[in-house]
Amino acid sequence: MRPLDLAIIAAYFVFTLVLGLWVSRRQSTAGDYFLGARDLPAWAVMLSIVATETSALTVISVPGIGARGNLTFLQITFGYFIGRVSVAAWLLPGYFRGEQETAYERLERRFGPDARRVTSVVFLVTRFLGDGVRIFAGAVPLALITGWSIPAAIVVMGGATLLYTWFGGLKAVVWADVLQLAVYVAGGLAALWVAVRLGGGLEPVVARAAQAGKLVTINPALSLTIPYTLLGGIVGGALLTAASHGTDQLIVQRLLATRSLRDAQVALVGSGLVVVLQFALFLFVGVAIWAAGAAPDELPGDQVFSRFIVQSLPTGIAGLVIAGILAAAMSTISSSISALASAVTYDLYASITGKRDSAHLLRVGRLLSLAWGLGLIVAALGFHVAVARADTPAVVLALSIASITYGALLGTYILAGRWPRARSRDVIAAVCVTVFTMLIVVFAARLVALTGLSWLAPVGRLAWPWYVPLGTLLAVGTGIASSIMVRSTPRMPEIPS
Repeated sequence: MRPLDLAIIAAYFVFTLVLGLWVSRRQSTAGDYFLGARDLPAWAVMLSIVATETSALTVISVPGIGARGNLTFLQITFGYFIGRVSVAAWLLPGYFRGEQETAYERLERRFGPDARRVTSVVFLVTRFLGDGVRIFAGAVPLALITGWSIPAAIVVMGGATLLYTWFGGLKAVVWADVLQLAVYVAGGLAALWVAVRLGGGLEPVVARAAQAGKLVTINPALSLTIPYTLLGGIVGGALLTAASHGTDQLIVQRLLATRSLRDAQVALVGSGLVVVLQFALFLFVGVAIWAAGAAPDELPGDQVFSRFIVQSLPTGIAGLVIAGILAAAMSTISSSISALASAVTYDLYASITGKRDSAHLLRVGRLLSLAWGLGLIVAALGFHVAVARADTPAVVLALSIASITYGALLGTYILAGRWPRARSRDVIAAVCVTVFTMLIVVFAARLVALTGLSWLAPVGRLAWPWYVPLGTLLAVGTGIASSIMVRSTPRMPEIPS
């Protein structure tokens, strides 16, 4: 790699670490460490949400979608925005009644401690495995671009991120996210500028793309097997976001760190608008790369942007774009460390032991942050070995893990707020049945190939945006059926959502 590019990447690492050390001052309680003293501005939390849900894999893959297809992926982001508006109106007010530390404390008030612990464990397992895959997947293009080995890329990213997260807690994570968003968006804009210039200018690029149908944004087809349709994007995207931004500790933790309910709502809804613009940017980067003739047909879509960085970007700009990929990857790691550690500290450790002293929980939280950070690095290294041997697409694996549980989590919140007869046992049954069923749905195509169960073939053709809607229906239906069948158990008092 060229010296100037290396210097830019090194400067990004140093600045991020200094930022983490700077914001770690004056932390004396677990609330300071995990919730930023509930004093983070709405605009910073808004940008942090966007950076958190943007992995390195997203930055690499989305331009490939634009280069190989068109802009219909944007239909998913329309659903993302609708889902955030719904969460802001329906779920967020409940989080700001009293002093809640995690997303799952709310379920304890409605169903008791067992429901809280079960849903928290579901989150922990899903987040740990899913983000282990994402870290590994983000290291693959980074290794290709920088010349590092994949294990080295994992350790460098993970180690640097663990340092500033361990020192600074959520406040360091949020402010680093703001920096990281600025870096990878600047890298995307720089790549777009170079691609448009190579394509002869904006007007010729747009004309070639329009003639080839690459500017098509809306697909009105009514289909459950086509991934990107208007109905699938709105319904699937909305419910996916309702689950990820309304029940996942990764995002809820940030919303609880704002100064008020109003600030949390502004941050959440505003992030939906930013996400639409961000995906539009990286999709159009891919379209411009195609129009410039830099996306040969034989090249896999996920390699289009990586190849363009290596072969077409000038010195300096290449370093900026690589730093942007690092930024997106590090944002995923830091967010996971903080969310996993806070969930174990409050939902399991404090809930089971009864220890609530904030200074004590701060010490426990720091130790858990260190443990989860090291665990995520080890998990990513493990996925590197496992996926390399099995030739399994990492993107498919990451999406599959998230889809298995998000519907179950969202369903529990719907039962809590809209079905007064639901009890703790009903929620636990709903989670277990839904997770088991979604395992079959998500891996149906592989089960058909391995076992010859041909009746599962239609299930295996279901497009991924419909996974969370299906899981949500299963969870709600199972919870309602369980509550009707078991009538003798006294009901828990209903708490407004």
